[in-house]
Amino acid sequence: MATDAIFAPASGLQPTYRPVNRTVERVFYSGMAILLCVCVFIGFSPTYFQAGMMRAPLPSPILHIHGAVFTLWMLLFVVQAALISARRVKWHRSFGTVAFCLPPIMIVLGVIAAIDALHRGVKIGPLDPAVSAAIPLIGIVGFTIVIYASWRARRRPDAHKRLILIATMGLVAAAFGRFPWARIGLPPAAGAVTGLGILLLILIVYELVSIRRIHRSTMWAAPFVFAAVALAVPIGMKPAWHAFAALLNRTVGPHI
Repeated sequence: MATDAIFAPASGLQPTYRPVNRTVERVFYSGMAILLCVCVFIGFSPTYFQAGMMRAPLPSPILHIHGAVFTLWMLLFVVQAALISARRVKWHRSFGTVAFCLPPIMIVLGVIAAIDALHRGVKIGPLDPAVSAAIPLIGIVGFTIVIYASWRARRRPDAHKRLILIATMGLVAAAFGRFPWARIGLPPAAGAVTGLGILLLILIVYELVSIRRIHRSTMWAAPFVFAAVALAVPIGMKPAWHAFAALLNRTVGPHI
C-alpha cells in the first residue's frame, strides 16, 4: 500500500523507539477497547441496546443486521485486545483471521444503511437528508482505507494495533453523535467530531509519553480519520454532493 511505502524507513529497518513498558502498553490498549465499547453503549443505548437490540423498533430491517454486525466487531475488538494482554498471541492471530472477515461486511452494510436513511429522508440534527448521508458515507471511506492498512500491517504489531484502534475510533464517532450534546447547545455532528478528537488526542498523548514521538501510523491515520468525520458536513453541503445524493436516492435507494 502507498502508505506503507511512504512511511517505511529508507534503510529498510524498523525505526528505533524509546523502550516501551509492555505492561503499560497492554493496559492502555485494553483500556481503550473497553472505553470505545462504553461509548458505543452509551450512544446507542436508548435506541438499540436498552430497546432490546434485535427487538428494537428500528425503522428498517437492514438496521438490525447493521447493528448486530457492528456490535460483534466491538466485542471482537475487546476480545483481541484481551488476548494480547493475556499474551495469547497465537490465539490472537488465529482469531484475527476470522475477525477480518467482518470489515468487508461492515463496509457494505454501512453503505446500504446510509442510502436507506437517505431514501427515508433521515435528518441528523438540523442537517438535510443529503448532508446527513454524507456523514456515514464519507466516514465509511475513512474506515475502509485505515482498516485495509491495518490488515496490510498485520505482521508489524506496532502499526497494526494503532491502525485497528484508529479505524475503530472512526466508527465510534457515530455513537458520539448520539450523545445528549443539545444540552450544551452542540449539534450532533459537532459532537461526533469533538468525541473523536478527544479519543485521538488520548492516543497521541500516550505515544508522546511512552515513545516520545508520534508513531508513523498514527501520524497519517489519525488526521485522515478525523478529516473524514470533520469534513463530511462541509462536503455534504456542496452542490456536487447534493447532486450525487439525489442520484443515489433515485437509482439505489428504492431498491434497498
